[in-house]
Amino acid sequence: MAFRFFILTLLLGSSVCYSQSQEAVASSNKPVIDTLINNKTGKEKLINKTIKDSIVTDSTGIKNLKDNELASRIDAKWQEELYSNNLFDTIYKTVTQLDFKEVDYPELPTDTLKARLEALNAKTPFNVEYNPSLESVIKSYLKHRRKLLQKLITLSAFYFPMFERELDNANIPLEIKYLAIVESALKPKAKSRVGATGLWQFMFSTGKMYGLDVSSYVDERSDPIKSTQAATKYLAKLYEIFGDWDLALAAYNSGPGNVTKAIRRSGGYKNYWNIRHNLPRETAGYLPAFLANMYIFEYAEEHGFIKAKPEFALAETDTVLVKSMITLDQVSEVTGTPIEQLQFLNPSYKLDIIPVIKGENYYLRLPRDVVGTFVNNEDKIYAFAKEEFAKREKPLPQFFNATDRVRYRVQSGDYLGKIARRYGVRVSQIKRWNGLRSNNLQIGQRLTIYPRKPYTPSVTSTTSVKKTTTAKPISGDVIIYTVKSGDSLWSISQKFSGVSVQNIKDWNGISGSKLKPGMKLKISKG
Repeated sequence: MAFRFFILTLLLGSSVCYSQSQEAVASSNKPVIDTLINNKTGKEKLINKTIKDSIVTDSTGIKNLKDNELASRIDAKWQEELYSNNLFDTIYKTVTQLDFKEVDYPELPTDTLKARLEALNAKTPFNVEYNPSLESVIKSYLKHRRKLLQKLITLSAFYFPMFERELDNANIPLEIKYLAIVESALKPKAKSRVGATGLWQFMFSTGKMYGLDVSSYVDERSDPIKSTQAATKYLAKLYEIFGDWDLALAAYNSGPGNVTKAIRRSGGYKNYWNIRHNLPRETAGYLPAFLANMYIFEYAEEHGFIKAKPEFALAETDTVLVKSMITLDQVSEVTGTPIEQLQFLNPSYKLDIIPVIKGENYYLRLPRDVVGTFVNNEDKIYAFAKEEFAKREKPLPQFFNATDRVRYRVQSGDYLGKIARRYGVRVSQIKRWNGLRSNNLQIGQRLTIYPRKPYTPSVTSTTSVKKTTTAKPISGDVIIYTVKSGDSLWSISQKFSGVSVQNIKDWNGISGSKLKPGMKLKISKG
């Protein structure tokens, strides 16, 4: 977006959480923890959740176990909705290409629109009085963007409560929450052509100016709470300068300099609609898009939109202060929470690694039903993470140039959105590089990818030949453990005193971490 130096970012999950400190989390979950201590079965149920099915060959002879195909497709479509940039790209086009032509939409009579805008204008500091240009935008959205709007309304149920709290704390109009619709389509990792990032589309320098840390591991522009706090500070400063919320939003989009130039060229007018023709093209459509979204969201039910419950409600999540470096993959293994959910809840961790840095506090957001279990087992979980880091040939992901080519082999459970996130590219790019006409993939299919973010190459992504591991001799009393649904190597190791994840791998010749119900594992009790 043009002149995005002054544009902010916002997102969910990892930042300093307003809800509870780590100590408060432990306190508030004490009844849960007490229950778990006295009820091992309950504890195991929380720690051990279902591991996704994948095609495997194991020592029991079980082969080609597959996930339910229909359910897998549904999951893939949902994850694509959560993580793709399609919504962001679509919103950007609607703002830059508004033509304000009259739209035939008899479902919304002009008199009805005027009455509703008048009611809306009475309760907001923004100028939402009727004019033909605004009517054109509203009717165009309702006629041509219904599917897009329904997706945004559903996503907003998660993000808006977060925004409203921070806006209210800063005494900023709550309607500013609709700005994130125009800026990012509620995509925490949305990135513009010039590098503005996050829900509130901060440029690197502006983010730094307002306290948002950007490093190799963390990008707080994608943190919903921290970036919202930064956005409120910047918007408050713009309002202090211009004394008008419409102009403050215009300055947020294109920079204060472009707004003051438009005021001069318009002969000193200070009403947005009077200076709009002298603003950059994108900014000329910016406020109408903001007001149109405000109207549609406020009158969503009247226009037949459904306010559905999102995948997560903010109240169903909580945060834990991270005390030792850990990856989202490791958290997924010990809690049973799918990695896609953890990435959605913690979008500011660029490499899916939560670092521990002196003077900084980083938080992990989790579904509330596993927070108590995590806190109650912190020492064991961090010990497991440390052990996993120590075993890596390269402890941390390495950077690869954009020109480096990767040959990726599609595995069970893969879909284009998941693969695209892994390598920091877009689904459309993968399709173009490989001549794909649809999103359908076949297990074993080879894809050419030019990664744009750090990643750790794996054996399965570069070769179809699986690495074989020879089981090491086992001593002492040996028992045979049958893997149950929801088991992981970590949870099984916790059932036996003195047994580590690596022990189980060595005794059974396991190179990865995938288990299948019914597998037989040798465990030494000696």
